[in-house]
Amino acid sequence: MSKVDRSLCLTGEHVILEPLSLDHVPALINAANDGQLWELWFTNVPDNDSMKTYVEKALEAESIGQALAFAVRDKVSGSVIGCTRICNWDQANRRLEIGYTWYAKSFQRTAVNTESKLLLLNYAFTALDCIAVEFRTHWHNKVSRAAIGRLGAKQDGILRNHRIQADGTLRDTVVFSIINSEWPAVEASLKSKLAEHGNS
Repeated sequence: MSKVDRSLCLTGEHVILEPLSLDHVPALINAANDGQLWELWFTNVPDNDSMKTYVEKALEAESIGQALAFAVRDKVSGSVIGCTRICNWDQANRRLEIGYTWYAKSFQRTAVNTESKLLLLNYAFTALDCIAVEFRTHWHNKVSRAAIGRLGAKQDGILRNHRIQADGTLRDTVVFSIINSEWPAVEASLKSKLAEHGNS
């Protein structure tokens, strides 16, 4: 099993993905307060009181080789604007999921998500030699489902009654994936989308 590289930074023109740490907690609280993201019932963004625990759990998953967690920093302002994660990393089968992604409301629908996903997907398919990368989201999170589709991922199916949420409701999870043979076309598409952002 590969060891987690805690020094890994993935850098683009708009964002820097840097190793998540407890030092990021105050900045992540500020980011989540931009839009009160925890109030969206179909997402799992932590509130002020649970942010530290959220980061600790991410670091625990890293410690057993199942995850790589990142804080997302805006290159222009230098502010931490959210986080994202490689998770459910099945190293033996060269599969992983990109998830636990959220951004401050003022940075949603910008180049941030496109570039973050481009950086993570490139790392997964190139450095980690993955054969498939998954994305999962709540059935009712239509914004997330549309965003995943725009990345070029294909819907694999729906896991019904997949999770019991903190409030006791049942979540149906929609599963998407990109496989390695699709990556060159997806990469070209994401780069084109970023170029369009740059020209807008």
